[in-house]
Amino acid sequence: MTPCIILADDHSMIRKGIRLLITSRLGYKNVYEADSCNSLMNELKSVPCTHMILDVIFPDGTCLEIVPIIRKLYPDVKIMIFSMQPVDIYADAFRQYDIYYYLPKSSNEEEISTCIKSFLNNEPYHNKNKSTAIRNNPFSSLAPRELEILHYLLNGYKTNDIAATLNLSNSTVSTFKKRIFDKTGTTSLSQLFEIASVNNLGFFAGTSKPKND
Repeated sequence: MTPCIILADDHSMIRKGIRLLITSRLGYKNVYEADSCNSLMNELKSVPCTHMILDVIFPDGTCLEIVPIIRKLYPDVKIMIFSMQPVDIYADAFRQYDIYYYLPKSSNEEEISTCIKSFLNNEPYHNKNKSTAIRNNPFSSLAPRELEILHYLLNGYKTNDIAATLNLSNSTVSTFKKRIFDKTGTTSLSQLFEIASVNNLGFFAGTSKPKND
């Protein structure tokens, strides 16, 4: 089957660059684009997608929120993560959804081309970007749902806002919040924001440091 690919990234230049590489260098023609979680889900309804290349952070959320839905609705779709987000934070979380391709945007052109070619050909790919220092990252032990809630906390969302956004109860969000603090060794949102910044953990568009814990 000829691959039908969706590129999901909120930066148009990234999408255009990867699309050009796929169509001109690799010779695949069926390439579609999405710039948010919502537009990605809408695109999936009309596109017979076989492969997806996803960023992690979007203006309307993270792909961790929609990957479980995609897996239920489209279990055979192959997924690759192409992001600036640290691999040692997210790799284990994505493996839970059978996602094994995780390529940093900082990779050189040849490595990007080789990885994407292997991905589209459904071939195994081993690269040098696998983390060797996972234990040193305070966020590496967070489960997928904890990572989802972490991003909303870092973007200044209150407990009731997170609960409404993710369709959870306030008490459930509070429980996850406590787990995040415990696992990262923090006691406040300010501390959480500081170590997130140190570890290059990205936030949604327009994020500023929370003013109150």
